[in-house]
Amino acid sequence: MPIPLWRLASSRRESLRKVSSAFVLPLSRQYSLLNAAKMSGTTPSASAPASEAPGAQTASSDAPAPNKKIDQKKADKAAKFAAKQAQAKLLVKPVAQSTPKAPKAQAPEVPAFVDQTAPGEKKIILPFEHPNFSAYHPTAVESSWYQWWEKSGFFRPEASGSADVGTFVIPLPPPNVTGALHCGHALANSLQDTLIRWYRMRGFKTLWVPGCDHAGISTQSVVEKMLWKKEKKTRLDLGRDEFTKLVWNWKDEYHQRINNAQRRMGGSMDWTRERFTMDETLTAATMENFCRLHEEGLIYRSDKLVNWCTHLNTALSGLEVENKEINGRTMIDVPGYDKKVEFGVLTYFKYPIEGTEEFVEVATTRPETMVGDSGIAVNPDDARYTHLVGKFARHPFTDRLLPIVADSYVDKEFGTGAVKLTPAHDFNDYQLGQRHNLNFINILNDDGTLNSNAGPFAGQRRFDARYTVVEELTKLGLFVKKEPNAMKIPICEKSKDVIEPYMKPQWWVKMQDMADEAMRVVEDGTIKIAPESARKSYGRWLSSINDWCISRQLWWGHRIPAYRVIFDGEEDTGENAPWVVARTLEEAIAKAEAQFPSKKLRLEQDPDCLDTWFSSGLWPMACLGWPNTEKQDFKDFFPTSMLETGWDILFFWVARMIMLSLKLTGKVPFTEVYCHSLIRDSEGRKMSKSLGNVVDPLDIISGIELEALHAKLLVGNLKADEIKKATKYQQTAFSGGIPECGADALRFTLLSYTTGGGDINFDIKVMHAYRRFCNKVWQASKYVLGKLPENFVPAAQLDTAALSVPEKWILHRMNSAVKGVNEALEAREFSKSTSRAYAFFYELCDTFIENSKAILTDGTPAEQESAQQSLYLALDVALRLLHPFLPFITEELWQRLPRRKGDSNPTVMLSPYPKYEESLEFARDAEDYELGLEIAAGLRSLASDYNIRSDGRAFINISTTESLTKVNAQLASIKALGGKGVAEISVLGPESNETPSGCAVYVISADVTVLLQVSGHITNIDAEIKKITTKLQKVTLAITKQQEVLNRDGIDKISDAVLTAEKKKLADSELAKENYEKTLEEFSKLKVDGDSKSS
Repeated sequence: MPIPLWRLASSRRESLRKVSSAFVLPLSRQYSLLNAAKMSGTTPSASAPASEAPGAQTASSDAPAPNKKIDQKKADKAAKFAAKQAQAKLLVKPVAQSTPKAPKAQAPEVPAFVDQTAPGEKKIILPFEHPNFSAYHPTAVESSWYQWWEKSGFFRPEASGSADVGTFVIPLPPPNVTGALHCGHALANSLQDTLIRWYRMRGFKTLWVPGCDHAGISTQSVVEKMLWKKEKKTRLDLGRDEFTKLVWNWKDEYHQRINNAQRRMGGSMDWTRERFTMDETLTAATMENFCRLHEEGLIYRSDKLVNWCTHLNTALSGLEVENKEINGRTMIDVPGYDKKVEFGVLTYFKYPIEGTEEFVEVATTRPETMVGDSGIAVNPDDARYTHLVGKFARHPFTDRLLPIVADSYVDKEFGTGAVKLTPAHDFNDYQLGQRHNLNFINILNDDGTLNSNAGPFAGQRRFDARYTVVEELTKLGLFVKKEPNAMKIPICEKSKDVIEPYMKPQWWVKMQDMADEAMRVVEDGTIKIAPESARKSYGRWLSSINDWCISRQLWWGHRIPAYRVIFDGEEDTGENAPWVVARTLEEAIAKAEAQFPSKKLRLEQDPDCLDTWFSSGLWPMACLGWPNTEKQDFKDFFPTSMLETGWDILFFWVARMIMLSLKLTGKVPFTEVYCHSLIRDSEGRKMSKSLGNVVDPLDIISGIELEALHAKLLVGNLKADEIKKATKYQQTAFSGGIPECGADALRFTLLSYTTGGGDINFDIKVMHAYRRFCNKVWQASKYVLGKLPENFVPAAQLDTAALSVPEKWILHRMNSAVKGVNEALEAREFSKSTSRAYAFFYELCDTFIENSKAILTDGTPAEQESAQQSLYLALDVALRLLHPFLPFITEELWQRLPRRKGDSNPTVMLSPYPKYEESLEFARDAEDYELGLEIAAGLRSLASDYNIRSDGRAFINISTTESLTKVNAQLASIKALGGKGVAEISVLGPESNETPSGCAVYVISADVTVLLQVSGHITNIDAEIKKITTKLQKVTLAITKQQEVLNRDGIDKISDAVLTAEKKKLADSELAKENYEKTLEEFSKLKVDGDSKSS
């Protein structure tokens, strides 16, 4: 976030060095460039708000409530340092015994907040004098508002705007009912709610549809683990019906937790329209989807290779498989095995050629699959094997003959150039097996053990057989050697089991035609996908799409509406039996009887469930009523406006929603897709429960002790070694626990992180810093409201002609911020939007509020009234501007504001969002005022540098009449903002003959220089000259290095923002050099004068 430089000016330049990326930077250039950037609509940014409590100059202290957990390590370090210092003093001279001083009185502990508001009623506003509201306390501020908003119906589209202005609809990506929400959900909700609130305040008819996803594999896996952990039972022990009831109970509990968490985060969803992917409406939509696609020939049943997870006993989509790359021999943990299993090794062995004394040598990374081999392939151009093509090899364990075939697919250089073929257990071999009409021999059972086709190895587990096969080959003299081999291992995303290619009859969806349509609507701009990297990835995936296996061997989910027809008195023909597909059992019976009118039959429903994404792919249209296209919500709100989601489910979900919507409705499901970044921990690692770095947003909102964080690890299904690892990380990352930050600070932080670029590294310290920003908002509002008279009535329209220059400046900056925030949100530049709003509030607090104190104290009644009206307007606009980001604190404070006549809005969320107004453009006045601000900042900086706390004498040296006029007009503001260290300011115009001596110099511009008399505060002029000379040398070196950076080849290809930042570094350093040179010049004169007097 941007750090207002006039705030930093009051600290020593050593502090400024820490903030700036250049070496020693004098304040004036930083400040002037910041304002130049503001005038052009851009604002420099930093990674986090300043660490000190904002608003130190406002009426009340800005320090957050005491929290012993915060920065414990820093406190320990400081205590050790203090002890060393004390010991050092003892060694220098004896310290006389003295009566110990009484400890300073501690600030009274804030009592726990007790909410007196009845649930659902409008909040009882307590005065600022109340201990829970004297400063910002999230628990107190965020209480009651959400229940009132929801009960009042403010979240419903009927309460907001008009369809004439426009509609804005977001279907919430439904979180899985597998447990608590994480920070990824908090990020998504913050982004979506910000847009929903922004559009609502702009008069749009808005709808945000909430809901949860049943998450078939994930939820069943979690419940199965829990069942085993608690009762040592499997789902088979319970049976399908009882197990399904258990999962429904789990769903009901966690569904409610998820919804409560989303309420705590301030999400303004319309809960009256909430959906669940297995509720009656969405189940009907899923059945309709399957039946329609089947009727059109797009769903078919086939015995093909699938990705099989033996641990979960189900097929998976290729998107649910992670490919783990290894460089060579690696031992890997596999679920169900006590010892690690060897991977990344090529095993060489020989097959005897039938009827000869010859052998053919092959190599494989999966020796256990050789018992399913049904052929050997060689390249037709490989002279080593030409004579073998058409012959057979004899299998040593099953005695089957393996035909040797020629195929150009074979790489002559890999391994031996001869490839063993296992068509039933390898995707590449599957294609070769089809081309050469080989046998497809399945050697596995569903649980990963070898079946009877494996001969002597039947009953062994697949990775046990990996070793025993090699042992038996060795005994037969057929084993040759092993060598390391880089490879990719397919891993189940859910269970971390090694995936097996496995032949199984499943239901499939033909994808190519639907993918072509989904590609077209993005290419022609009907759907916009951002950022650009996500759009490119979308195109790459669709261009190489395969058919989609939608069968899952699960009990939790939508059971496939396909029924096998079994005729009475006839032998069960298994997969060869006919199938009927229907929306209900009754419809299936009718179809079967019509198809086979003369036969007695019974139906057996496919026991499998549908892939979760098959139902989730209908979400935008189904949650609005499809397939009932006459439903009013479907007519009013479909297609929806936007889908906001993580880029990691772009293919799982987004592409499939687009394909299914186009196929089933002829319309796109939304017109915009915004893909947010993934949240990683402070070390850049992906969030994982086993690492202990998954953070519950509610723990950030409410705060949590370290011990409680540890205890949460014991509740889930983590193994003992995972708990140990996770505990260690928590001790490092959250040594003092997590301090209470509140929902507003959580939201603002996540929004400020969202640049549309790479992944986000989450840091709780940054989060807590934004809680201090909330306190800044609180204290500034408290100050302004305290300065308004009891009978204050906001003006309907300001008399701009009567405004002072400071008032024009703040209103101009306000107008600029309003324009910038609106433009940023329109462009989905969330970080920039928070940056502009944040910067304006600091301008209001640290400049205009400070300046207004003198006006409200010493101004005429008319000037005071005008300042009050300007303060009110600036605060009112600031709160409405911030509301989409900070909904709770802005509602609490906005409700305390006096209202204009005719303003009957019950809530800030239905008040109009600020809009840019031409009448509030005061560019020239703002520029004049900012000259005064730069001068005041320069005075504060010099006074701080030389530790001048009072009675300082300063000069403003001006070389042009135009600048003299501007400075004289701003002299009162300069004195008000110049700091307590400066008591006297003299303006030296072009005609002045006075030449101040013994001054430190601060260059503002070519014609304005600030000087502060410091000669009386310097005890060692030689040391001071040496110190400044060192700084000058460093900054000169910095200039040289920065010039080299800007002269590098390709500098013109970097982004404008980066180039601007690099140029700014150079400009800052150049002005620093000028300041040091002029100050050295003055100090040299001072030294000469001192030497002369000495002699």
